[in-house]
Amino acid sequence: MRSNVDLSAMLGIISRLPSHVVMREASDPNRVNYRYRQLVQEMAKIVQSIGPPRGSSSPIGRLPTEILIQIFLYCIPEDANWTPAPDLAPMQLTAVCLRWREIAVNMPNLWRRLRLEIGHGDWQQRAFCYDSYLKRSQGRQLSLTLECENNNWTELRSLLHPYAYQISSLHVGLFSGASSFPLVLADFSGLEELAIYTDGSGPVPAVPAVAHIAHSITHLPPNMRSLRLLDTRFDFQVLSSLNSSSWAGLTNLEIVVEGLVSLPCLLRLCPNLSSLTIIGKFMAALEASGNLAHTKLQSLRISGDLPMNTIFFGLLGLFDKVTLPNLRIVEVRNIGRWVHGEFKALITRSQCPLESLIFGGGVRTTPQQLAEYVTLFPSLKLVIDPTRSSVSE
Repeated sequence: MRSNVDLSAMLGIISRLPSHVVMREASDPNRVNYRYRQLVQEMAKIVQSIGPPRGSSSPIGRLPTEILIQIFLYCIPEDANWTPAPDLAPMQLTAVCLRWREIAVNMPNLWRRLRLEIGHGDWQQRAFCYDSYLKRSQGRQLSLTLECENNNWTELRSLLHPYAYQISSLHVGLFSGASSFPLVLADFSGLEELAIYTDGSGPVPAVPAVAHIAHSITHLPPNMRSLRLLDTRFDFQVLSSLNSSSWAGLTNLEIVVEGLVSLPCLLRLCPNLSSLTIIGKFMAALEASGNLAHTKLQSLRISGDLPMNTIFFGLLGLFDKVTLPNLRIVEVRNIGRWVHGEFKALITRSQCPLESLIFGGGVRTTPQQLAEYVTLFPSLKLVIDPTRSSVSE
């Protein structure tokens, strides 16, 4: 009989496998089978080197359940949700043999990530597959991606209803056929992360969809921490009128806006925010209220729509009424002439531990301005990268 020492040794070897290579290769369906066989062969050699158990004829058949569990987990990408497919894990694992099926079906961590496609194909067949998949999660937290091609939300809501409390991460894609938002976010009591986006190839969501989204985000679930509203342009007046206490728990916000933007107003709405990304066509609104000290914000990323050679200061007035004592990372792009004086005043009065200052494309600075930042923060990581096209790179 194999000892606990032997088992610990094998588990240690598995934990030292290059998991990042596994994940990268697993993202390519054509290489999944190859890498999977490679892992199995490695583990089989380990088992054989320790010695075969009595009454077993196949090296792979002699793999202990604990080892198979580790291998199965390495087959699942940790950073993406996947549409179920018979030639990809975890469904592929259930088709090898009865023993593997029993192990895989009873591993809820294999069934926690799922991409659902709504609006094409046989929905009843898809819904049955999705439901079987979700049941195997056995109450664990779920990460789901919904790709919506139409407005048939009734069946989708019916499918998700039994699992609503499990969903902690939700990505919703509104494509060309979707003109409304499918969900009432308050129904998802366990939701921590929400991203709403389009396919990137067509126009932004229609006005009715934007109105539905705005209404839905008025009341966020109590555990919500991250809200990313991508490709969906909001009038800042609509956002500033929310006055919703449910936004107070957000720690990460990424939003596309237009019109006059008030940074103090946004920070008041989200007092616990540690990361803020603002994208869009906007100018800073004049502030009548007093100075706002926001002690939680650490990362601020801003992307406008002005070219570098413009005579305008795209962020003029944005930093006037705020103090950010914990600010560590600032990144800007496409904001025209840099508001050096205002930003220097901000970081001086904030006495913040600025670590990284990134100027992407479409920002006009001078060598003297950059030298002043280095003088203020000798260990500052200063990046000037005109090719940087996104604040999320």
